Amino acid sequence: MASPLKQLAGETAIYGLSTILARVINFLFVPFYTRLLTPESYGVVTEFLAYIAVLQVVLVLGLETGCFRFANKEGINSSKVYSNAFWAVLGLNAAFFAVLLAFAEPLSALMGYVGHAQCLIYMGGILLLDSVTAILFAKLRQEHKPLKFAILKTAKILSETGANLYLFLAPQKPEWIYHFVSRTPDFSYVIFAIFVSCVVCALLFLPDFAKMSLRLDGKLLRQMLLYSLPLMIAALPGIFNDFLDRILFRFLDNNPEGWRASLGIFQASVKLAVIMNLFIQMFRFAAEPFFFQRAADKNSPQLYARVMNWFVAFCGLIFLGVMLYMDFISLILGRDFRAGIGIVPIMLLSYMILGMNFNVSMWYKLSGKTSMAIWITLSGLLITALVNVLFMPRFSYWASAYGHLASYLAMFIISAALGAKYYPIPYNWRKIALFFVVMGGCFALSQWIDNAWFPQAESLSFNGAFWTKTGLHTILLALYAATCYFILKDKTLKQP
Repeated sequence: MASPLKQLAGETAIYGLSTILARVINFLFVPFYTRLLTPESYGVVTEFLAYIAVLQVVLVLGLETGCFRFANKEGINSSKVYSNAFWAVLGLNAAFFAVLLAFAEPLSALMGYVGHAQCLIYMGGILLLDSVTAILFAKLRQEHKPLKFAILKTAKILSETGANLYLFLAPQKPEWIYHFVSRTPDFSYVIFAIFVSCVVCALLFLPDFAKMSLRLDGKLLRQMLLYSLPLMIAALPGIFNDFLDRILFRFLDNNPEGWRASLGIFQASVKLAVIMNLFIQMFRFAAEPFFFQRAADKNSPQLYARVMNWFVAFCGLIFLGVMLYMDFISLILGRDFRAGIGIVPIMLLSYMILGMNFNVSMWYKLSGKTSMAIWITLSGLLITALVNVLFMPRFSYWASAYGHLASYLAMFIISAALGAKYYPIPYNWRKIALFFVVMGGCFALSQWIDNAWFPQAESLSFNGAFWTKTGLHTILLALYAATCYFILKDKTLKQP
């Protein structure tokens, strides 16, 4: 059992190289954006990215996961599986891009962005290129080529970084560039830079495009879509859980005139929780094919349970690592964006539960009961919508943060209960509960230390009291890590 765990850990680390780089660079751009853009302009970027995230789920048709399912079946040619998925996704996205191209002007006016129709065109281009390359990236994961995956992702990331730096910092730019972006820095710079990176990535994939068979297997494609479309429908409420609040700011924020600023402040604060989300994404890239490939092993349920233990323990370490050093981390944001820092622990905990939900939700993918996912995620979406509709008009982005927490927790509980019935996995809930108790205890103790012993210590002063407080926080972090290690190794802590 140790060998599969080592393989999973190794591939997680390699996939994580590109993912870490993307998130780190994105993270490094947070102080950049929060100082060069106004909260209003950053809010517009956030709104466009929310639309892209939701639409991409629809336009990939759930075929990323569907490919894993059919490429691992005996008697089915994996190349045929990926060719079918590639051409289906390309056709749908090309049609959607044509619609955006034709109606960019009236749509931009309807959204209140007159003169920025090109941003909608860039959005269509991003969706087209990202969706087709998503199938090719899935193929690399299936073939256990994490290094090539990481190289191509890194090239995409660096091209976006280069475009951003050029647009924002170049002292002189040629006149033709202003046919694509505004003359003064605004949200169009960010969106255009993402589009440029998608073009670069697609060009690097040209040899892989050429290998795709032009012949579609209609029967196989129908089978793939029957499996994958429920996953897409199920993922749509899931992605809405992540981004619905960003869309609702336009309609429900308690400051109707300044909703873009509220959205920008919220998004900047969410970025401080990015480390938790980063680890979950790294884990998902490696874990999904890992789980599928070991589904037939009689010992796989025990293996999946062990994976969950290590996952939760490490997520707790990330939570404390961010919160115990918030005095440093908060300085990443520009002064105009620091009002929302209080939502960071809520978002960290939300992402932690979301990652646990990914683990327990594997039961419906492995058992083929993907239609069940729709009802689980719809319940989460309902809670997200209710919390935001009821409380955003009064509490603004605080409602958004608690909406995430309530929604992810509800989906986790429902999925875990159904998984115990249809695909039992012996999760050690006693150990998992202990990880939360230790994490919460260390966090609560840090807050008591700060309030009782260092009420005047400030991050900007960096005086002796501040460094003493930081040292005590480091001891608490080490205490958590040591305690979790003993819990993980303790064989007496079994399910009651």
